[in-house]
Amino acid sequence: MRLSFANFLTEGYEMAEKVAKLGVSREKDFMYYVKDGGVWKVQRKQPGVQKGRPEKVTDGGFEMDTNYIYFVDRDGDVARAKRAVGGQKRKKKVAKKKAPKKAAKKATKKKAKKAAKKAAKAKKKGKKKGKR
Repeated sequence: MRLSFANFLTEGYEMAEKVAKLGVSREKDFMYYVKDGGVWKVQRKQPGVQKGRPEKVTDGGFEMDTNYIYFVDRDGDVARAKRAVGGQKRKKKVAKKKAPKKAAKKATKKKAKKAAKKAAKAKKKGKKKGKR
């Protein structure tokens, strides 16, 4: 038996099921979403246009389950699909052990910083005397 590519992609996954047949007609510049058992629309973000206020289109009259995601499908009906659990696995970070710093190395760094500060201070003083 040979599987087609489309079957391979959807194998083992449950497709979305319709929850409410509402037949919402969509407008081009609006985004539609499901919240609290109703369908809402809000104007899409566009450059130079202020954020729009959400507006309730219709009440679906159904209870929402947290194990599913709800959306408005192509036909304007409310559909739901099983929510993905867990998300993407991340690589584990390996803790690196830092080698203990030697006291001598630290002391030389401090001396170098002090010398640089002194040189900068002397240079600054020299500029003031030269400007008189």
